[in-house]
Amino acid sequence: MREKLDNDEVVSSMTVRLVRGIEIAQIAKTAGFDSIYIDMEHSSLSMDMTGQICMSALALGIAPFVRVPAKTPEWISRVLDAGALGIIAPHITSAEEAREVVSYAKFQPLGERSAAGGLPHLQYRAFPASQAYPVLNQATMVIVQFETAASLEQADEILAVDGVDMVLIGTNDLTADMGIAGQYDHPLVEKAFTDTIAACRKAGKHCGVGGLSSRPDLAEKFVRMGARYVSTGTDIAFLLSACTAKAKQVTDITYR
Repeated sequence: MREKLDNDEVVSSMTVRLVRGIEIAQIAKTAGFDSIYIDMEHSSLSMDMTGQICMSALALGIAPFVRVPAKTPEWISRVLDAGALGIIAPHITSAEEAREVVSYAKFQPLGERSAAGGLPHLQYRAFPASQAYPVLNQATMVIVQFETAASLEQADEILAVDGVDMVLIGTNDLTADMGIAGQYDHPLVEKAFTDTIAACRKAGKHCGVGGLSSRPDLAEKFVRMGARYVSTGTDIAFLLSACTAKAKQVTDITYR
């Protein structure tokens, strides 16, 4: 996925909140997604199941990310040790918070992540730290979320932090914070994306679209403006949508 981003290509992601099995990684691969992210902030998924899904995704060649429930080392380092290729850090509002997240996610010299020995990313083989750390630092993505007006005000400073790879705009929380909850067509939403995409370009970072699964028209608009990562929705929403459509088919037959 990183290669596609480096080539200025658009990548797609599916959020996992419901399915507690490695099959979801295979479904995502078959469907054509570039990545999945396991949402531990808004689900009861365990660390064990999160690791299993991440390892399955690694084996299939799609990038597994985890949205951690807290921006703390015990969450960030553990999900990475379990097989994640990156973390999504929610509610980042300052450069200092971003630097802390990077320090927990990256090995020396970029951060202070503790050595864990054989990792699933390396198929549990042991390599000298001088060889393993640069490779793992390069492969591990740090994605920070902008979900408040305060985040937008600090965009340049946050994106200047070495080790931050991407901003994912959480449109739902952002509109709520701005007092325009759910008003995706509001000019402030477009301004948020316009300004953040511009800040990302200036910093050589990427911008992602989140919270707009119900508005593919807006997702397309922001991609054309320069966003390169699209969070398309959750496994819950996909399953419910498909089930609802099938039930409606039968209902329509009955009353036709």
